[in-house]
Amino acid sequence: MGINEMGVMMENAEFQELTNSIQTLTPRQRGQLADCLNRVEHVEAVNSLIENRILTTPVCPKCGHDQIARWGKASGLQRYRCASCHVTFNALTGTPLARLRHKDKWLQYAQQLADGQSVRNSAKACGVHYNTTFRWRHRFLALPNEQKATTLVGIAEADETCFPESFKGRKHDMPRAPRKRGGKAAQSGLSAEQIPVLICRDRAGSTADFVLEKADNAHIEAVLKPLLATDAVLCTDSARALDGAVRDIGITHRPINLSAGVRVIGRVYHVQNVNAYGRRLKEWMRRFHGTATRYLPNYLGWRRLIDRNRGALSPSTVLRAALGMYAVQQTTGT
Repeated sequence: MGINEMGVMMENAEFQELTNSIQTLTPRQRGQLADCLNRVEHVEAVNSLIENRILTTPVCPKCGHDQIARWGKASGLQRYRCASCHVTFNALTGTPLARLRHKDKWLQYAQQLADGQSVRNSAKACGVHYNTTFRWRHRFLALPNEQKATTLVGIAEADETCFPESFKGRKHDMPRAPRKRGGKAAQSGLSAEQIPVLICRDRAGSTADFVLEKADNAHIEAVLKPLLATDAVLCTDSARALDGAVRDIGITHRPINLSAGVRVIGRVYHVQNVNAYGRRLKEWMRRFHGTATRYLPNYLGWRRLIDRNRGALSPSTVLRAALGMYAVQQTTGT
């Protein structure tokens, strides 16, 4: 009998002894054992998703060289070594999730993101401190923030919306008194208290949004010009800044005079698509009772991720997006 066969027999014997001992466990001990097995399964599932990333982009994260070799394992992940710069790395290196702990809870937290849960509710569900889930939120959303359409084709629509400027989380040097649970700006519409956001969509559902420094011709043109195909037709609601920017770009423009009761021109030119998206975004954002302006791009990316998947997000989809594994699909499609 070979050594390997003896090892297998020993493992089988130990496993049989373990299964027999389960019958003697108390209900509490069985629950603890089930939790332990669940953690192991979650870590294995997360590691499997992470390892798929290196298969998608098998290059060195430091020098971009594609000659890499396996170099042992650490923390359950395969390590690699670059033949060019000799740096060792794993599939998490260079991602926003690198060095985060509690991988056994990542899928559970990804489900919280899919459900649009608050920081505190997510912390309670995952059994961690709310500071941890706050940090996870913005690490998980760092790449979805960047995953937006780079080109709009055919009939496209653009509209401006705004969010109250928020210093949420800031404790010192506040330029004004804090608002209670988000509050409201003193003036409606675009003003010094509001942060302008430009939303653009085409009829294929490709979406891009931009937090603007100012809602004027120059800033709107700067983001629209590289976004729109030269043969695109852009529909807007006749806002002055949008009109001026589109005129400077020189593409075909179909302004919709909503204030005069016009909703559609020629049966195909309207802004109903982008307006509907804007309403969904605003309604969804209310649950957070005000969003810190510095994190607003992350929330816009979060909403695009949800909308791209028609609200049916799975934890694995959220984790793949957090690892940048959907960047190509997002920039060329939705």
